[in-house]
Amino acid sequence: MKIYTNKKGKLVEVKPKPFKLEREIQKLFEGNLNALMGLNLVRSEFTIKNKRIDTLAFDPQAGAFIIIEYKRDKNVSVVDQGFTYLSLMLENKADFVVAYNEQLNKTMKMADVDWSQTRVVFVSPSFTENQIQATNFKDIGIELWEVQQFEDGNVSIRQIKQTSSATSIKPIAQQSSVIQKVTSEIKVYSEADHANAVDAEIYELYEKFRDAILNLADGIEVSPQKLYIALKKNGNLACIQLQKKNLKIYIGAKKGTLEDPKKLAKDVSAIGHYGTGDYEIQVNSDKDLEYIMSLVKQVIFL
Repeated sequence: MKIYTNKKGKLVEVKPKPFKLEREIQKLFEGNLNALMGLNLVRSEFTIKNKRIDTLAFDPQAGAFIIIEYKRDKNVSVVDQGFTYLSLMLENKADFVVAYNEQLNKTMKMADVDWSQTRVVFVSPSFTENQIQATNFKDIGIELWEVQQFEDGNVSIRQIKQTSSATSIKPIAQQSSVIQKVTSEIKVYSEADHANAVDAEIYELYEKFRDAILNLADGIEVSPQKLYIALKKNGNLACIQLQKKNLKIYIGAKKGTLEDPKKLAKDVSAIGHYGTGDYEIQVNSDKDLEYIMSLVKQVIFL
């Protein structure tokens, strides 16, 4: 895709500026991990069992470790390498926890980590069609991110999403003991997982609120987690927890920043809860949908 600058009505093409080294991509991502992916940097160049991991990160929302690898060479099987790293982590959990505690001065235990949410991220200026198709499974713990930089200093970054027709990798996993072992431990959550846990009426109510949030702005993404579903745009706008008889909606605003004249949102900043955000609203109907959207919309402009 070409990018242009509008100079007094005349479009001037902005030319790409290829990365010379993988290290340039790594430095860019590690310096902006939280803004780009919502991750915390644990360690750069982490070596374990004679294998070097470019970036070890932690996802505080999922409570899981993330391995990031940077590639300029297209001729690499990202699936084979991805499952090798996933297997490496699952077989050496204690080493990753020790690295986290030492680097961040924490006291996390292995039981505090949701190992089922572990994943590997590959970052590259581009991926081949074969690489994209090889990772097009709805339940694979491997992500592809493309990054390009341009002569004017702009940078383009996008995650390559699985298609709506993506199938499960589990039938193929039978062909490899490594893939079979990893897929037995890794779980990629979907909206269907949450739908199957509640009655149809509650899921329909969720869909109404989800669609209303998606209509608030372009670029909002649905990100199912283990215990809730996040609606994201540069961070979580809202997290929706589906329960038996209602929804709990956590608005992604800090305490004291939300204008709520009806006092519908409860301050849960000092209470343990699933999802992010300091405000909780419980709903069992859509009668306050429009007003709740006015609250969520505030987060977009915070």
